[in-house]
Amino acid sequence: MDASTPRHPDRFRTIDPIPSSSPAFGTPARPFRVNKANAPPTKTSILPILLPPSTLRPVAFRTFTRKHNLTISSSALQTLAVFVGKNCGSGWREEGLAERVLDEVAKIWKRAGGGVIVEEGKGASLKTILQTIEGSMSGGRVITGKTTHDSSKASALGMDDGRMESTGDNSQGPNDDDDTQLSLHPRHWLKVIDAFNLPRLTYNVDKKYFEAIKSKPSLFPSPSHKTALFRDRYNLVYQRLLRNESFQSSLGVAGVPSLQRTSSNIAQRQSYKLTPIANLLGRSGTSHLVLGLLSISPTGNLSLVDLTGSLALDLSHARMIPEDGAWFAPGMIVLVDGIYEEEEMVKGAALGGNTGIGGAIGGQFVGISICGPPCERRDISLGTSNRHDSGQLGSSGGFGWVDFLGLGSERAQGARMRRIQEKCLRGELEATETTTRLKVAVMSEVNLDNMKTLDALKKVFSTYNDLALSERPQAFVLVGNFVQRAVISGGGKAGSIEYKEYFDSLALVLSDFPALLQHSTFVFVPGDNDPWASAFSAGAASTVPRQPIPDLFTSRIRRAFVTANSELDKAQNAEPMGDAIWTSNPARLTWFGPVHDIAIFRDDISGRLRRSAVNTSLDNEEPDVAMDDPSSSVASDAGFITPENPIDMDQQDCGKTTTASSGASMARRLVKTILDQGMVSPFPLPLRPVLWDHASALQLYPLPTAFVLADPEAAPFCMTYEGCHVMNPGRLVPEGGVSMARWVEYDVLRNRGKVREERY
Repeated sequence: MDASTPRHPDRFRTIDPIPSSSPAFGTPARPFRVNKANAPPTKTSILPILLPPSTLRPVAFRTFTRKHNLTISSSALQTLAVFVGKNCGSGWREEGLAERVLDEVAKIWKRAGGGVIVEEGKGASLKTILQTIEGSMSGGRVITGKTTHDSSKASALGMDDGRMESTGDNSQGPNDDDDTQLSLHPRHWLKVIDAFNLPRLTYNVDKKYFEAIKSKPSLFPSPSHKTALFRDRYNLVYQRLLRNESFQSSLGVAGVPSLQRTSSNIAQRQSYKLTPIANLLGRSGTSHLVLGLLSISPTGNLSLVDLTGSLALDLSHARMIPEDGAWFAPGMIVLVDGIYEEEEMVKGAALGGNTGIGGAIGGQFVGISICGPPCERRDISLGTSNRHDSGQLGSSGGFGWVDFLGLGSERAQGARMRRIQEKCLRGELEATETTTRLKVAVMSEVNLDNMKTLDALKKVFSTYNDLALSERPQAFVLVGNFVQRAVISGGGKAGSIEYKEYFDSLALVLSDFPALLQHSTFVFVPGDNDPWASAFSAGAASTVPRQPIPDLFTSRIRRAFVTANSELDKAQNAEPMGDAIWTSNPARLTWFGPVHDIAIFRDDISGRLRRSAVNTSLDNEEPDVAMDDPSSSVASDAGFITPENPIDMDQQDCGKTTTASSGASMARRLVKTILDQGMVSPFPLPLRPVLWDHASALQLYPLPTAFVLADPEAAPFCMTYEGCHVMNPGRLVPEGGVSMARWVEYDVLRNRGKVREERY
């Protein structure tokens, strides 16, 4: 038999031909006919071209900016030009290949939670997106199904299909089926964020956007970081001020000179203009509005500092706007309206020459009125103020793409989280047939070394333990100080051993209420007297943010939760197990991502404000003289307490503690001072030390939905200012020997708190 020529060559046409080098297997003489059904698809080859970025710019602008409301940087445009030239070739324009590729890049960028500016490091990786698209291209075209449904590629980008919102284009909307596999219990979406785990953001003045700090944080950073701390604070307040309507000039009024020369109401309500301190030189006797940082000069006098210089400040004739509405202390950023006087006009001037050391200019600034920078509502900061009008997020202004909490930005995750919240509440409603409420019980100054505190805790826990499961709080927040004196090793008062015994006694109390431990989350926030910071501060103000209480002292409480959860039948219960979380001070408690943001901070801030506040009160003879100055009207409007933007102080839920007018006035001053500054600790570093590299965790911008300001020196209150609900639980055991427990019960959905009291 001839091995070189097979008898039946047709049978080789229907099998996968594998040529053999051995003559024993009868290699056919004629060429094989490949079966097209089993053949791999051919990939059309593309001849790469060199595409200049300037040539691609019109297509990128049409796709990214007009269609997707995105802005592309120069570096990203260069990267895309190289990618399009390599994978689309000469048909990028005629066949429309480039526009399809850029459209797919924009869709994936928005699904990945990228910022409004398309560049590397803005919440998504452009390089990773291009690598994913390149693997699914054939002949210069993108296989849409492959990029949309490839879950491995999506996880590599750190995104999911449910993160994209409707932007008015033809892109694929969020897939509701993806949310069916998620847990629908509300406590599953409760997150406690440590201050040291918050994204470290800084405001870029040139780009007018927030950027992540890439350097590794350190407890001993470079001295330049201290300067950056105050510069970032100033830039943040400055951009917030310019976004206010009172500082936005009207082109229509400015373009008509006749309106500026008249005394009509239109001319009087022109926009305010800030003057840098360096620009005051040579303008003696003129009135100006200055934004600066109150500080104490080396000579001991009060001064005003901005990014251009410093100036001596005289507030002996100044009036607070509004009257007794806020405290103004060194370390705060304020607006001062007044008159600049050169050094020759000031008798006994402390500074010599027109320019002094450290950028100080000669003369002084005589303040006529002083007020804090206007507060900005959360929806305005995020650009979501017109959500209810159009049903979509606004495309102009706001920082909705910025991930302030590390859980996703408002524009990337907000719509999806609200859908999940609705499903969770609807599911709970069907299961319990009662109104679902998300409640948080907040207790402050829980001194465990006081026996009355344990009795008060038993009363609070027994009150909620007797309620139905749907009426119990989903979370309990216990705020320090957990001891009345600072924990100093070897001090004999409350050392390490005694401190652990106090938490062991708390564990015994918690063990009596296993139902609460199984169905609630307990959050513990330390105070200045808790370890280990108190071992170095000896009861004085420690550095903020501060670390949570070490696990050395909390082992018995954790064991109580483990024991309670072991008795729970997990086969019939799909809710998360109860847990004890020990977090930092300050801390963030979030529900459903960026939808509900609750800031928690423990500090004796009202007493520190009273001790360090600047006295701006006028004598009885002086107000008429000050109000005659035309600049005082500017300062009056600079208070920004207008009918369109009022201070909403909701006192109907404040209980008996707000009946006294003095307590309500004190609460208003405290709330307005802190939220206007946009920082939980607006004090000089010697008065309240701050870790320089973690100062961004102290910012209250954008405003949280709720703010727990635990200050035992102030009376308990619950009030709303600019949409932010501020609560102070006061002391768990009030002073005076009364057997009473006092705490705040916060309703997350209604965004309202209520001061509760129970006698025992």
